[in-house]
Amino acid sequence: MSGSAPRPTRLERRLGVTVPLLQAGMGGVAGPELCAAVSRAGAGGVLGLYKEPPERIRRLIADTAARTDRPFGINLVPEVLSPDRCRAQLDAAVGVLPERAFVTFYGLPAPDLAAAAVRAGLPVVVQVGTAHAAGRALEQGADVVVLQGVEAGGHLLGTLPALPLLRAVRRDHPDAVLAVAGGIATGADLARAVAEGADGAMAGSVFAAARESEAHPVFKRRIVAAGAADTVVTTVFDIGWPNRPHRVLRNALTGPGPRLSARFIATAAAPDGRRLPVPRYSAAVPSVRTEGRIEDMAMYCGDTCERITATEPAAVLVERIRTEYRRARRRTRPEPDRHEGECHGE
Repeated sequence: MSGSAPRPTRLERRLGVTVPLLQAGMGGVAGPELCAAVSRAGAGGVLGLYKEPPERIRRLIADTAARTDRPFGINLVPEVLSPDRCRAQLDAAVGVLPERAFVTFYGLPAPDLAAAAVRAGLPVVVQVGTAHAAGRALEQGADVVVLQGVEAGGHLLGTLPALPLLRAVRRDHPDAVLAVAGGIATGADLARAVAEGADGAMAGSVFAAARESEAHPVFKRRIVAAGAADTVVTTVFDIGWPNRPHRVLRNALTGPGPRLSARFIATAAAPDGRRLPVPRYSAAVPSVRTEGRIEDMAMYCGDTCERITATEPAAVLVERIRTEYRRARRRTRPEPDRHEGECHGE
């Protein structure tokens, strides 16, 4: 039995995925094509909704559901919207999500918002950055808590690396279903997290560079070319998302020097065809719908970029991570009991 797959983790069983990996719900990057491709490959694809209006949310979910019959999720970001707008997003999604879907929250949702997702019968995944927030998420009924470390790309919810945060939360909540975010780009990374006590992981940067990602081609090329030292934690991209540090690829705006004027440096296409101006220091990512000074925009990226070496289809990425994960997990399994002839799994 040495060649068999690892026993499914609790995350796999709870969300119905076949590899314990979730794709981060990156606004402006994780559209229906990427979400569905990750889902079809057996991981948990997540549709990034960010500030999308309800009518567009329904269309995006329908598009995704038409592309895959496997589980996928939606991502809501309560801290960038009013409670009423975030509830409107959830209500719009609940009406059209298939039974196999789940909902993820970036940051702690308001208790009534979490309760609404639970009442809808959707598995709830909450991403947090502190042990205290993890406890609150579990009190609110979260099925899975994602523990984000400072290695992660994007907006940061805490100050600890992922694995020390995992150890602290696991100590206090031994039976919780926990995943880590930050430091995950390969199957070996995933296996290491599981060996440390995680039930799975969430990854963003590796999927931002995927072929189906809606990230701008310049953004993808920079991820592939970058090393860990090319990322930096800063607060400069605060227009539209203030008071939150973020890890990005270095550019002219992240270096020393006075803050420049917030004049418009790019435009992005709205769903109705209008070109919307993007100011310097905007939190918006450069997507395939963006034109202008792409290099001066926020390119969120974790320090795993040094292990991301090409733009590939999501199915290829997931299958490689699955193969590497299984190989690494087999190497760490206990030896069979020679007297009983049993095979011990994870």
